[in-house]
Amino acid sequence: MRRRLLVQVMAVAALPLFVAPAFAAGEGGGGSGGGTTQCKKGEVWDKKKNKCVKPQYGMLDDDSIYEAGHDLAMAGRYDEAISVLTLAANKQDPRILNYLGYSHRHSGRITVGLGYYEEALRINPDYTLVREYLGEAHLQIGDLAGAQEQLKEIEKRTGKGSREYGMLSEQIDHFLRS
Repeated sequence: MRRRLLVQVMAVAALPLFVAPAFAAGEGGGGSGGGTTQCKKGEVWDKKKNKCVKPQYGMLDDDSIYEAGHDLAMAGRYDEAISVLTLAANKQDPRILNYLGYSHRHSGRITVGLGYYEEALRINPDYTLVREYLGEAHLQIGDLAGAQEQLKEIEKRTGKGSREYGMLSEQIDHFLRS
């Protein structure tokens, strides 16, 4: 128990090193109702206060951790995203697992990423964004059939008009042309 508390305290103390700057996109596109909010180095977006704050022990909920991790991943800061996402209390949140998979995959650890995607789908088989990213991972390792399987699963769940279907379909077409 004492060791776990020490690890948690150390993780939170180190958080400013991992989320600087953190980009947070909340509902409606960002903290102030439009665009993306960019926090200064050593700060994270606090959606309750609707501003950037210095992180303190216990202040970040899993939604805030997810948003910071997501935005770091989208900014190409994959190792920082992983560090933030691993702080989530709910290790079975499919959103967290998805962006852990995304960040590992984009860091070159495709097999690790595949494991996170599979775990997210075990929890929520209808999470089509995971299926899109899983399909892209299959293409990265040359598994066209695996990518096409995910495309079919997306089509069953959301149809051909969904963003995820279009994105993976485009990636498959690109793969076939190259």
